[in-house]
Amino acid sequence: MNHRKFPHMLLRKSFVHHFMLWSLKANVSVAVWAVAVWGVAVWTVAFWGGAVWADDTAMKPIPIQSAISSVQPMTGIVLWTTNESVATAPIQLEYSYFTYSQVVTQSGQYDWSGLERMLDQVAKRGHQAIIRFHDTYVGKKTGVPKYITELSGYETTKGKSEKKATEFPDWSHPELRRFTLEFFDRFAARYDRDPRIAFIQVGFGLWAEYHIYDGPMILGKTFPTKEYQAEFVEHLSKTLVQTPWMISVDGADDAWAPFAGNEKLLKLPFGLFDDSFNHKTHSKENEPNWVEFGMDRWKRAPTGGEFSFFEKVDQSKALSETGPHGIPFEKQAGKFHISFMIGDAQPQHQKRERISSASQACGYRFRVTGFEANSIQSRVEIENTGIAPLYHDAFATVNGTRSKTSLKGLLPGERKWMAIDSGASASTLSIESDRLVSGQRIEFEANLP
Repeated sequence: MNHRKFPHMLLRKSFVHHFMLWSLKANVSVAVWAVAVWGVAVWTVAFWGGAVWADDTAMKPIPIQSAISSVQPMTGIVLWTTNESVATAPIQLEYSYFTYSQVVTQSGQYDWSGLERMLDQVAKRGHQAIIRFHDTYVGKKTGVPKYITELSGYETTKGKSEKKATEFPDWSHPELRRFTLEFFDRFAARYDRDPRIAFIQVGFGLWAEYHIYDGPMILGKTFPTKEYQAEFVEHLSKTLVQTPWMISVDGADDAWAPFAGNEKLLKLPFGLFDDSFNHKTHSKENEPNWVEFGMDRWKRAPTGGEFSFFEKVDQSKALSETGPHGIPFEKQAGKFHISFMIGDAQPQHQKRERISSASQACGYRFRVTGFEANSIQSRVEIENTGIAPLYHDAFATVNGTRSKTSLKGLLPGERKWMAIDSGASASTLSIESDRLVSGQRIEFEANLP
């Protein structure tokens, strides 16, 4: 035996040899000799056993190859649920408005069947929904429940908006204010953990966009007071815990909204949507609103919006190489860390490959940068190479066993090691989330030989 290669064997041989010589000279009894030999044997087995155990539990690199081939869940270009291309376009998200009166007609009586049908249809297509609740829509009757509009003292304002007859709510009435808080209590109790819903959008005014740019804008009447708006968002921050919720960037205007300069409200976990994204004067008109809310808000809450309708090119050129006004969509999306963008007209203007590539430029994007395992445990390192975090819990999973560490909130450029209580040389790695519907899968890139 090469004792230079195995010095521990030389140590053992020397120890046993000298012990035997000493025992013979000292006339040690057979019993004592047997006990001593047994002890040496146990020490030797323990030594070798420890070596074997250490070798068995040593982490070994696991080769893995993987690519992202499709738009990731909860990201990308969004189509309305009514779009004829919604079943075939390369999308993960669908959008729908909902009025309060579609759910409630009588006090305390909630009928969610209409919302359920919509959510089931979206989920059957392998998609998730973005829902916006509203009370005022240009050219339509009020979205306030009938039982409220018929109460004594409630007065619906009938006016014009964009030259169309439009009904506006009466926020001076206490029942409308009370009901609106109750509505989201009931909604959260039923849907806060529902995988069919990705994001919720809320607000006041036209389309719930935090303005009445054309029509009878009366603070405290057709639009709620700043005090009630503050009460509303504080209430939602306690009610919607799992599902991210968002308000319009137009809420930055301190003429009718309470957020500007209010540190308490700005700390609340709401995201932002911008419904005139990337229009010609976006940097002068919209971007200051983003700044008011904090340009790093995306680190803790989602950002999204809709392509502008100010000019025809805002839609027709939204995904062109240079964008409608010289700024490509990918550049603007990266600047504002966009997770999704409503682009209902894009199937009319762009091929599916372009819609897919633009969608994959939104939100998170995961890459596995390390994968190792032994017989009982695995370790995985994952990097976010996208432009925004994932805003729902998701977990690295080996052989069906999840890590206890979530990928939620992993920022672009950050990496995270995760331990999983499962291992083997032929380990199977995936990323799992309880917020996915059937057919959805979070993909990842990997090139580990």
